[in-house]
Amino acid sequence: MFEDTIIAISTPPGQGGLGIVRLSGKRALAVAKKVFKPKKGAVPIGKPVFGVIRGSNADGPLDEAFLTYFKAPRSYTREDVVEISCHGSPIVLEEIVRLGVKLGARHAHPGEFTLRAHLNGRLDIIQAEAVNDLIRAVSLTQVRISFRQLGGSLSRRIGSIREKIVHVLSRIEAGIEFPEENVGITREGTTRELKSVIVDIKELIAGYDAGRSLMEGTTLAIAGRTNVGKSTLFNALLGQERAIVTPYPGTTRDFLKERLVIRGAVFNLIDMAGLGRPAHPVEREGIRRGEQLAGEAAGVLLVFDGSRPAGREDTRLLERFRNNHIIIIINKIDLPRKFDRAMLGHPADDIRVVEISALKGLNLDVLKKSIHRLFVSSSEGREDMVLHSRQKIILEEMLGVLEAARSVFLEGHSEEVGAEELHKAIPMIGRLTGEIKVREVLDDIFSRFCVGK
Repeated sequence: MFEDTIIAISTPPGQGGLGIVRLSGKRALAVAKKVFKPKKGAVPIGKPVFGVIRGSNADGPLDEAFLTYFKAPRSYTREDVVEISCHGSPIVLEEIVRLGVKLGARHAHPGEFTLRAHLNGRLDIIQAEAVNDLIRAVSLTQVRISFRQLGGSLSRRIGSIREKIVHVLSRIEAGIEFPEENVGITREGTTRELKSVIVDIKELIAGYDAGRSLMEGTTLAIAGRTNVGKSTLFNALLGQERAIVTPYPGTTRDFLKERLVIRGAVFNLIDMAGLGRPAHPVEREGIRRGEQLAGEAAGVLLVFDGSRPAGREDTRLLERFRNNHIIIIINKIDLPRKFDRAMLGHPADDIRVVEISALKGLNLDVLKKSIHRLFVSSSEGREDMVLHSRQKIILEEMLGVLEAARSVFLEGHSEEVGAEELHKAIPMIGRLTGEIKVREVLDDIFSRFCVGK
């Protein structure tokens, strides 16, 4: 299949100023030359040449275009690649593809250009996943992490782990083969070095939840008693009148969910029914759903009414969410203060307290900074964050193997048994980076790509 020359539109569907058709394979340039005619001269390597798109009949050219030829192996796929850039008319782009197929190219499958780049050794599988992550990124933070991983940051971290395992394993086996030469490693040294590798892998696994939050957005639930201003805050943060706001308690009986972007980071903001004693069966169901959402959310914005004295229900809510990642918000500071901050006690270090007026827009910038600092800043600057369950599962399997091997040496069992356990980790790394190619895994990964990439 990969001997074929493939063709696809690489720009998004719809009309646009520019559109690109990409070809890859041995006949990429030959097919392109029959579709494209340069205004003058030959087609150079690596430099755009101006010309026209030939029609399939005698009606004349279809469009002006630029053609760029990348000769193997100095291309994205490490095959001959041609990119034709013309006006972004779907009719023109589809006609170029139709002509290319008629001339011997084949429609590319989703992700097939990147799959060829992987199979031809230009990208490992972690870098290939980063390509799709970069395309589908929902935040600037994810863009930066995905771009670094495309450049090999996570692959290098995995490569370093592999080197450490191989180094330990080689010294163990040297000691087994040549005991009289004293070239091996002591049990204490083995357990110490294995512990270092285990710590590295645990750090990667621990970063998975933060990685998923970057990809999907961090879910934050706005919780509090009825009429504390949750919906007003929801609207104020979004900058639009998304939730209905009234002076009557229990207005919000279900939940609303909207996307909020703060300094390039994405948050899934949930406005839900006020927690407390329901006055209606529908409100009771809304409270039940709200409590469930708050329990599952990555963080809680716990809102108190600064114009009312704190009550028993406020204390109950504070105790309930104190162990969550929360920001305590004292709202309605534009009104006379009746809320006693002493009821908060001495909040733990991971709890922030922000005083605002959602109605007047006071201190919303301070609140947004607190949200970003608590839920995003710890992830910034990390290049080796695990973003995929496939990666996490393999790392967890490796962790189990390494911990079993370390136990062998700690418990005084034979070095041969420990070496046998360590040998199991090497192919796991191969599966992680794609050195060991499993067709089902490749099909699953690249089926999620767009056609043309």
